[in-house]
Amino acid sequence: MKALRVHAGPAARKLIEQEGLRAQDVRVVPGAAGGPKGLILGPLDRFIFGDWLAGSSHEVHLVGASIGAWRMATACLQDPVAAFERLEHDYIHQNYDVPPGKKRPSAAHVSELFGQNLKAFYGGRIGEVLGNPRYRLHIVTSRGRHVLAREHGLGTPLGYLGAFLTNTLHRKSMGAWLERVVFSAPGAPLPFGTGDYRTRQVALDEANFSAALQASCSIPFVLQSVPDIPGAPRGAYWDGGITDYHLHLHYQTTAKEGTPGLVLYPHFQKSVVPGWLDKGLKWRHKATPFLDSMVVLAPDPEWVKTLPNGKLPDRTDFTRYGTDLQARVNAWGTAVREAQRLSDELQEWLAKPDLGRLEPL
Repeated sequence: MKALRVHAGPAARKLIEQEGLRAQDVRVVPGAAGGPKGLILGPLDRFIFGDWLAGSSHEVHLVGASIGAWRMATACLQDPVAAFERLEHDYIHQNYDVPPGKKRPSAAHVSELFGQNLKAFYGGRIGEVLGNPRYRLHIVTSRGRHVLAREHGLGTPLGYLGAFLTNTLHRKSMGAWLERVVFSAPGAPLPFGTGDYRTRQVALDEANFSAALQASCSIPFVLQSVPDIPGAPRGAYWDGGITDYHLHLHYQTTAKEGTPGLVLYPHFQKSVVPGWLDKGLKWRHKATPFLDSMVVLAPDPEWVKTLPNGKLPDRTDFTRYGTDLQARVNAWGTAVREAQRLSDELQEWLAKPDLGRLEPL
């Protein structure tokens, strides 16, 4: 059984048939929201950023939401392999106190500890991220509008109900409730079009980096929103996955000189779902022309069944294992170790490409 499956849009397949999958053709790397599912991509991240892409010298845009934003920011650090190993360790071992009689920790408690962990992780190193000579970071967040402009015990649930109903009718209409705000490395243009959804861009700097990254990871009702991020429009900022769960964006991959390029997407599944509220809307899970230049590296669903509990790590494991931290650590650690096969198989495929394994998106 193969662990890795490689999927490509029509333009990506054409380029690979002509030139192979080359590091110098990669223009964009997205990082999806998805919480603990992103752990499975650690071995791929270490190889891609620590070895493969490191062998080229061109500019690459890194676009991330939620854990994907954490991963993409980590890729911008010096010695990314060590940084990814620390991210993996810190994420697997995160632990929160559950009040007596409750099933989950309070959002305030999770936000406080998570914010402390992020600041410790990037403490003194934000300059490395923003000043990376090759990688241009873009952190996706969701900014609440109108009733969602401030977090409120009654208004926030009602606002998200309105967003859900509106999104079901038309994704673009959800912009009345939530807008996409992208925090980008200084001077970096967005590597995707914004005609699909209400969008703003804000420059990242030392003053707003931590807040923007925490906001991108702030799942509603699990963490608190991040209010009034410096340099950005006032309001409540939440998880970037709400507006852009898997970053199904209109990517621009053609270089200035007109040569075509690729979006290389290490992902935990084949489908690239537009927004978090689209998870149950299966008709929005199909590929569109936005993804024509994309290559998705994803685990085979049958291989996933061999992992602990027959699935990828996910947020349900926090309640599955409860206060048994070591059991969760063991399960997630096993999944990550098994995921080394994804990296090994990619390296084998790059050394000896088999176009027969290149599946459509």
